[in-house]
Parts: sequence; structure tokens; C-alpha cells
Amino acid sequence: MSNQGLIIEERSRDIGDFLVGRLIPFRKKRMVGPFIFIDHMGPTTIKKCHYMDVDQHPHIGLSTLTYMLEGELMHKDSIGTNQRISPGSVNWMVAGKGVTHTERTPNDLRNGSEFTAHGYQIWVALPKELEEIKPEFHHIDNKDLPYWTDDETSFRLIAGKGYGKESPLPVHSELFMVDVTAKSRYTLKIKGELQGEIGICIVKGAIEACDDRIEAGNMLVSKTEDSCAIILEPNTHVILFGGLPFPEERHIYWNFVSTSLEKIETAKQLWKNKEFPKVTDDNTYVPLPEPMKIMNKKS
Repeated sequence: MSNQGLIIEERSRDIGDFLVGRLIPFRKKRMVGPFIFIDHMGPTTIKKCHYMDVDQHPHIGLSTLTYMLEGELMHKDSIGTNQRISPGSVNWMVAGKGVTHTERTPNDLRNGSEFTAHGYQIWVALPKELEEIKPEFHHIDNKDLPYWTDDETSFRLIAGKGYGKESPLPVHSELFMVDVTAKSRYTLKIKGELQGEIGICIVKGAIEACDDRIEAGNMLVSKTEDSCAIILEPNTHVILFGGLPFPEERHIYWNFVSTSLEKIETAKQLWKNKEFPKVTDDNTYVPLPEPMKIMNKKS
């Protein structure tokens, strides 16, 4: 790829080393390292009778990473997990050959009070040779993640390796995810600190990159491993993510990710026939959406 980039909003424009957009996949940038999908949840006010209830649905060939900035969720899955997630902690579900799960507002928060829910639901593709591993679940508390500061800027390493540190989250490929908050203007060094392709979600505030100013609600994707340094304006919050890309393309249909179209077709039939493993004491079922085009994802 060339060193020229784009801002992908409603229109596109060149800004140098970066692609910018709201979430992946982009039309011109399908994956960032092994990261294949990012869903920005909120911020939204949760009110009485409007709680978050994501019913039972399946996954194959990927790991889901849930990271909350505000609010809490209860995760339940078909391997017996029942785990609450609070702000700053990480839920990591390895779907492998197949798993089913739900995400809901915890029962004790369904009391009529209002609160804000804000976070990220992320899919990380598994290496080809690990796509059919046995499902796993891991939860890492906020206090157990590497945390450090530089002047008035704080860093938390959510997953993988970066800035000479390593997260305890058991990932399956070379990747990173770093939460960065700057109280005052700060030049963020990337070169030599992170390996592979680099994405930057602007959660709050704005950054300056390649002589352009990009505000919250956008995402930049570096088209080079050694991108230029970026400047965080005061009171800016960003999340860095990415890593080494896989050599093979990925296919995606609904919640299924695989290097094999045949495996996706098999998963579709299993879900339609209600033959996936189930969450205990939960009879909800999200139907397979049809018709739906299988998308091919390259980094």
C-alpha cells in the first residue's frame, strides 16, 4: 500500500499516512492486523424498560473482546461462563469451533435508575490453524492490566504487547490494544512501540495527524507500520489497536468468521437447525439473517 491515506467519513480525502473511518471493516481496509470488526457501543443512557439484552447468538473462528468505558454488562455463554464486566476490565471469549452467548444489563441494575453504557465490542480473527480450537473464556480485572503514566497522559495495555509491556490476556496472535488518555497536549510516540498495522479510535477530544485534525467519532488506520507521531489535544481519549496481519483472507457471514467458506456454510446450517451449544437456562434465539452476502476480508 502507498504511504498516502484517506479520511473516510461521508466523503474521502487524503491525509498522508492514515485511513480514517468510524469502524472496521472499511470498503478499502477490511482488517487491521487480526482485528476484523469493531462495534462502538454508545455512549447511551440506559433507562427503565430499555435495558441492554443481546439474546443468544453464535460465533466461530474468532475471539470477542468486550471493553467497557462506562456501565456494566453480564456475559453468559454455552461453556458455562457467567461473568460481569465493569469499566476498564476485559472479557475475552475464544469462540473457536463454536460457542453461543448473551450480553445483558445485570439484574441488580434493572431497578429503574438511569446510567450510561459505553464501550467496544471487538472481534479478533483466530489464526487459520486455531480456528477450530475448543472455546475458552477469560476475564481480566482492571487492576491486573499494565498501567503507566507519562506526565499527564495515562496508558493501559488491554491486550497483547506494546510500549515494552505485555497484557496478561491470553491472545493467539501478535496484536495490541492500548487505552490512552491525555489531560494536556501530548505527542504520542508510535514508531518502535507497536508492531504491525495500527488503528486509532478517537473516543473523546481530537488529534492532529499528518497536518490534519480529526475529532472524536472517527477512526484512523495507519497504512504503514511506522506511522508518523500524532498529537493528542487536551482532554483526549484514544484506543490504539492492531498487529501483524494474517497471510490468508477471511470470510465473514453474520457472526461467523473463517478462512473456509465450507465451515461457514456448516455453521449456518447448525444454527438454523438449533444444533449449536446453548446457554444454560436461556431459551432465546436470534434467527440466522438471510439472505446475506458473504464478505471477504483482507488486511
